[in-house]
Amino acid sequence: MTVLFTIENGVARVTIDRPDRMNAVDAATADELEHIWQAIEADASVRCVVLTGSGSRAFSAGADLKSDSGKSGLEYWAAASINGFGGIACRASLTVPVIARVNGLALGGGMEMVLGADIVIAADHVRFGLPEAKVGRLPLDGGMVMLQRLIPRNIAAGLMMTGRMMSAADAARYGLVNAVVSEGELDDEVARWVDDILACAPLSVKAIKRSIRATAHLSDTDARALKTPELIHALNSEDSAEGVAAFREKRPPQWRGK
Repeated sequence: MTVLFTIENGVARVTIDRPDRMNAVDAATADELEHIWQAIEADASVRCVVLTGSGSRAFSAGADLKSDSGKSGLEYWAAASINGFGGIACRASLTVPVIARVNGLALGGGMEMVLGADIVIAADHVRFGLPEAKVGRLPLDGGMVMLQRLIPRNIAAGLMMTGRMMSAADAARYGLVNAVVSEGELDDEVARWVDDILACAPLSVKAIKRSIRATAHLSDTDARALKTPELIHALNSEDSAEGVAAFREKRPPQWRGK
C-alpha cells in the first residue's frame, strides 16, 4: 500500500506511505493519487482534505528516482500531468480546501504538492526544497510556476538555482507556511484548522477557494467582476440565508451545503 485514504466526518485524509524511500512517489503511486483526487471531487460529503506523509522523516521527497521510467527530461516534461506533481500541485478542479500537514522533508515533488495546498502546517524540524537542478532536472510539475507566485521572486529563484533547503521558520516568514509547531503539537494544530473550516459554510469556502485560484492573474477590477459558478451558488444558497438567521438568533448555523 502506497497511499492511505479515508473519509470521515467530512474530512478526507490522504497519507503517502513509502517510509522505505522517504515517501517517494513512483508512477503507480502517482496514478493512485490521481484516482483519490477524482474520488474526493466526486464526493459531496468531503469538506476538507488533509495531505501528509507517514512517519516524521519526510512529507515526501518527490519522485522516486530509484524507479526511474527511463524517460529523458524532455520526454518527462512532454508527458507531465496538467495537475502537477501528485495530481495536486496545479490542480484546478478541486474546490475543497487542502491542508498540507508537513511532518518532515518536503523536497522536489513533495514541495510541489505543498505548493498545491491552501493551508500549510509544518513541524519545526521541517525543511523545504526544490533540488532538481542538482541532478540536471527542473521542477517541472508546478515548482517553477507556483513558488515564485507564493514567495518573493528572488527567494524562489535562489532556492531553485542552488538547490538549497529552507527551514519551516523561514517558509513561514515568507508566507508559504501558515503555522509552525513542534512535532508533538502538529496533529492538534491541524485539528484546529480543520475544525475552523468545518465551522464555516461549505459553499462559501468553495467559492473563496475558486475565486482565489481563478483570479490571481487578474487586475482587481477584473477579479471582482468574475462570477464563478461557485460564487453564484453560494450567494443563492439556503446556507446564505441560514448563516444570517443563525447570527440574528444567536445560535450555531446548521449548514446543509445547499
